[in-house]
Amino acid sequence: MPTSDSSQRQRWETRFGAPGYLFGTEPNAFLKAQAHRLRGLKTALSVADGEGRNGVWLAEQGLDVLAVDFSPTALAKARALARERGVRLRTDVADLTTWRWPKDAFDVVAAIFIHFAGAERAALFANLKSALKPGGLLLMQAYRPEQLAYRTGGPPDAEHMYTRALLEAAFGDLKEIEIREHDSIINEGTAHVGMSALIDLVARK
Repeated sequence: MPTSDSSQRQRWETRFGAPGYLFGTEPNAFLKAQAHRLRGLKTALSVADGEGRNGVWLAEQGLDVLAVDFSPTALAKARALARERGVRLRTDVADLTTWRWPKDAFDVVAAIFIHFAGAERAALFANLKSALKPGGLLLMQAYRPEQLAYRTGGPPDAEHMYTRALLEAAFGDLKEIEIREHDSIINEGTAHVGMSALIDLVARK
Protein backbone atom coordinates (compact mmCIF):
# COMPACT_ATOMS: atom_id res chain seq x y z
CA MET A 1 0.00 0.00 0.00
CA PRO A 2 1.02 3.65 -0.31
CA THR A 3 3.80 5.41 1.57
CA SER A 4 4.34 9.05 2.50
CA ASP A 5 5.58 10.03 -0.97
CA SER A 6 3.19 12.67 -2.33
CA SER A 7 3.14 11.21 -5.85
CA GLN A 8 2.21 7.82 -4.47
CA ARG A 9 -0.49 9.42 -2.34
CA GLN A 10 -1.97 11.17 -5.35
CA ARG A 11 -1.77 7.97 -7.40
CA TRP A 12 -3.81 6.07 -4.84
CA GLU A 13 -6.26 8.93 -4.34
CA THR A 14 -6.86 8.87 -8.10
CA ARG A 15 -7.29 5.09 -8.16
CA PHE A 16 -9.66 5.09 -5.19
CA GLY A 17 -11.55 8.05 -6.68
CA ALA A 18 -12.75 5.98 -9.63
CA PRO A 19 -16.32 4.66 -9.53
CA GLY A 20 -16.87 1.40 -7.72
CA TYR A 21 -14.50 -0.46 -5.41
CA LEU A 22 -11.00 -1.11 -6.79
CA PHE A 23 -10.51 -4.35 -4.83
CA GLY A 24 -14.20 -5.20 -4.59
CA THR A 25 -16.44 -5.24 -1.53
CA GLU A 26 -15.93 -8.84 -0.46
CA PRO A 27 -13.22 -9.66 2.09
CA ASN A 28 -9.89 -11.16 1.18
CA ALA A 29 -10.36 -14.94 0.93
CA PHE A 30 -7.50 -15.74 3.31
CA LEU A 31 -8.89 -13.36 5.94
CA LYS A 32 -12.39 -14.80 5.57
CA ALA A 33 -11.00 -18.31 6.07
CA GLN A 34 -9.75 -17.24 9.52
CA ALA A 35 -13.27 -16.55 10.83
CA HIS A 36 -13.07 -19.46 13.27
CA ARG A 37 -10.09 -17.84 14.98
CA LEU A 38 -12.03 -14.65 15.72
CA ARG A 39 -14.61 -16.09 18.09
CA GLY A 40 -14.62 -14.30 21.42
CA LEU A 41 -12.26 -11.54 20.27
CA LYS A 42 -13.30 -7.90 20.62
CA THR A 43 -11.01 -5.41 18.90
CA ALA A 44 -9.31 -5.32 15.50
CA LEU A 45 -6.99 -3.08 13.52
CA SER A 46 -7.20 -3.30 9.73
CA VAL A 47 -3.95 -1.89 8.36
CA ALA A 48 -3.95 0.04 5.06
CA ASP A 49 -7.61 -0.94 4.76
CA GLY A 50 -8.31 1.04 1.60
CA GLU A 51 -12.01 1.04 0.70
CA GLY A 52 -12.90 -1.10 3.68
CA ARG A 53 -13.70 -4.56 2.38
CA ASN A 54 -11.67 -6.25 5.12
CA GLY A 55 -12.43 -3.85 7.95
CA VAL A 56 -16.16 -4.05 7.27
CA TRP A 57 -16.04 -7.83 7.21
CA LEU A 58 -14.24 -7.87 10.55
CA ALA A 59 -16.95 -5.59 11.94
CA GLU A 60 -19.55 -8.03 10.64
CA GLN A 61 -17.88 -10.69 12.79
CA GLY A 62 -18.73 -8.59 15.85
CA LEU A 63 -15.37 -6.86 16.31
CA ASP A 64 -14.80 -3.20 17.17
CA VAL A 65 -12.67 -2.26 14.15
CA LEU A 66 -10.29 0.62 13.48
CA ALA A 67 -9.49 0.89 9.77
CA VAL A 68 -6.41 2.96 8.91
CA ASP A 69 -5.34 4.20 5.49
CA PHE A 70 -3.70 7.34 4.15
CA SER A 71 -6.38 7.88 1.50
CA PRO A 72 -9.38 9.91 2.72
CA THR A 73 -11.20 8.98 -0.48
CA ALA A 74 -10.78 5.27 0.25
CA LEU A 75 -11.92 5.59 3.85
CA ALA A 76 -15.00 7.58 2.81
CA LYS A 77 -15.91 4.58 0.67
CA ALA A 78 -15.17 2.29 3.62
CA ARG A 79 -17.60 4.19 5.83
CA ALA A 80 -20.22 4.07 3.09
CA LEU A 81 -19.76 0.31 2.78
CA ALA A 82 -20.09 -0.08 6.56
CA ARG A 83 -23.36 1.88 6.54
CA GLU A 84 -24.64 -0.25 3.68
CA ARG A 85 -23.79 -3.42 5.61
CA GLY A 86 -25.25 -2.09 8.88
CA VAL A 87 -22.03 -2.15 10.92
CA ARG A 88 -19.88 0.45 12.67
CA LEU A 89 -16.37 1.08 11.39
CA ARG A 90 -13.97 3.55 13.00
CA THR A 91 -11.50 5.09 10.56
CA ASP A 92 -8.29 7.09 10.79
CA VAL A 93 -6.60 8.84 7.87
CA ALA A 94 -2.91 8.36 8.56
CA ASP A 95 0.46 7.68 7.02
CA LEU A 96 1.45 4.40 8.66
CA THR A 97 5.13 5.33 8.53
CA THR A 98 4.53 8.23 10.92
CA TRP A 99 1.27 7.21 12.63
CA ARG A 100 1.31 6.97 16.41
CA TRP A 101 0.59 3.27 16.68
CA PRO A 102 -1.42 2.14 19.73
CA LYS A 103 0.46 -0.28 22.01
CA ASP A 104 -0.98 -3.59 23.23
CA ALA A 105 -4.36 -2.41 21.96
CA PHE A 106 -5.91 -4.99 19.60
CA ASP A 107 -7.01 -8.61 19.75
CA VAL A 108 -6.54 -8.87 15.97
CA VAL A 109 -4.31 -7.07 13.50
CA ALA A 110 -5.11 -7.72 9.83
CA ALA A 111 -2.44 -6.74 7.30
CA ILE A 112 -3.57 -7.73 3.82
CA PHE A 113 -1.33 -6.84 0.86
CA ILE A 114 0.68 -4.15 2.64
CA HIS A 115 3.69 -3.78 0.39
CA PHE A 116 5.95 -1.09 1.82
CA ALA A 117 9.49 -0.29 0.74
CA GLY A 118 12.30 -2.07 2.54
CA ALA A 119 13.48 0.95 4.52
CA GLU A 120 10.04 1.35 6.11
CA ARG A 121 9.16 -2.31 6.41
CA ALA A 122 11.16 -3.21 9.52
CA ALA A 123 9.48 -0.45 11.52
CA LEU A 124 6.09 -1.43 10.09
CA PHE A 125 6.51 -5.04 11.15
CA ALA A 126 7.63 -3.98 14.64
CA ASN A 127 4.55 -1.76 14.95
CA LEU A 128 2.22 -4.59 13.86
CA LYS A 129 3.53 -6.68 16.74
CA SER A 130 3.49 -3.83 19.22
CA ALA A 131 -0.16 -3.02 18.44
CA LEU A 132 -1.27 -6.53 19.43
CA LYS A 133 -2.41 -7.34 22.92
CA PRO A 134 -0.60 -10.27 24.55
CA GLY A 135 -2.19 -13.34 22.97
CA GLY A 136 -3.40 -11.24 20.05
CA LEU A 137 -3.74 -12.63 16.55
CA LEU A 138 -1.77 -11.37 13.52
CA LEU A 139 -3.18 -12.20 10.09
CA MET A 140 -1.19 -11.34 6.97
CA GLN A 141 -1.34 -12.12 3.27
CA ALA A 142 1.04 -10.72 0.68
CA TYR A 143 2.60 -11.42 -2.68
CA ARG A 144 5.82 -13.41 -3.12
CA PRO A 145 8.44 -12.31 -5.69
CA GLU A 146 7.17 -15.02 -8.05
CA GLN A 147 4.13 -12.76 -8.54
CA LEU A 148 6.13 -10.79 -11.09
CA ALA A 149 5.66 -13.64 -13.56
CA TYR A 150 1.87 -13.57 -13.15
CA ARG A 151 1.37 -9.78 -13.26
CA THR A 152 -2.13 -10.11 -11.80
CA GLY A 153 -1.71 -7.48 -9.11
CA GLY A 154 0.75 -6.09 -6.60
CA PRO A 155 3.83 -3.87 -6.82
CA PRO A 156 6.05 -3.92 -9.91
CA ASP A 157 9.26 -4.95 -8.13
CA ALA A 158 10.32 -7.91 -5.99
CA GLU A 159 11.83 -5.89 -3.15
CA HIS A 160 8.35 -4.83 -2.05
CA MET A 161 7.16 -8.45 -1.86
CA TYR A 162 7.51 -10.99 0.96
CA THR A 163 9.39 -14.26 1.37
CA ARG A 164 9.26 -16.97 4.01
CA ALA A 165 12.72 -15.97 5.24
CA LEU A 166 11.62 -12.34 5.60
CA LEU A 167 8.53 -13.23 7.63
CA GLU A 168 10.39 -15.74 9.78
CA ALA A 169 13.01 -13.12 10.62
CA ALA A 170 10.41 -10.47 11.41
CA PHE A 171 7.83 -12.55 13.28
CA GLY A 172 9.71 -15.59 14.52
CA ASP A 173 9.50 -14.26 18.07
CA LEU A 174 5.70 -14.64 18.04
CA LYS A 175 3.90 -17.80 19.16
CA GLU A 176 2.11 -20.40 17.04
CA ILE A 177 3.49 -18.94 13.83
CA GLU A 178 2.20 -20.53 10.63
CA ILE A 179 3.48 -19.54 7.17
CA ARG A 180 2.02 -20.93 3.96
CA GLU A 181 3.30 -20.28 0.45
CA HIS A 182 0.93 -21.06 -2.41
CA ASP A 183 -0.13 -20.11 -5.91
CA SER A 184 -3.88 -19.50 -6.03
CA ILE A 185 -6.47 -17.78 -8.16
CA ILE A 186 -7.89 -14.67 -6.52
CA ASN A 187 -10.70 -12.40 -7.64
CA GLU A 188 -10.68 -9.08 -5.80
CA GLY A 189 -12.33 -6.30 -7.75
CA THR A 190 -10.43 -5.26 -10.86
CA ALA A 191 -6.99 -4.92 -9.26
CA HIS A 192 -6.28 -8.47 -8.04
CA VAL A 193 -7.54 -10.98 -10.59
CA GLY A 194 -6.09 -14.33 -11.62
CA MET A 195 -3.39 -16.75 -10.57
CA SER A 196 -1.21 -15.20 -7.88
CA ALA A 197 1.93 -16.09 -5.90
CA LEU A 198 0.87 -15.65 -2.28
CA ILE A 199 2.24 -16.03 1.23
CA ASP A 200 0.07 -16.20 4.36
CA LEU A 201 1.05 -15.71 7.97
CA VAL A 202 -0.95 -16.52 11.11
CA ALA A 203 0.71 -15.87 14.48
CA ARG A 204 -0.04 -14.98 18.08
CA LYS A 205 1.80 -12.55 20.30
